[in-house]
Amino acid sequence: MLSSIGFPGLILILVTALIIFGPSKLPEIGKAVGSSMREFKKATNDLLNDDKKDQQ
Repeated sequence: MLSSIGFPGLILILVTALIIFGPSKLPEIGKAVGSSMREFKKATNDLLNDDKKDQQ
């Protein structure tokens, strides 16, 4: 997904986020996104593990 954006597009997104949210909010937003992705990955792994247990 991110490979299709490219480096210039990523820079444009980051600059836009910096302008909209300001420098004080960006670390908080990054932490929230990272936490959400971690929870999503954990839930996905739990579902896959439950499915494997059901098949055995």
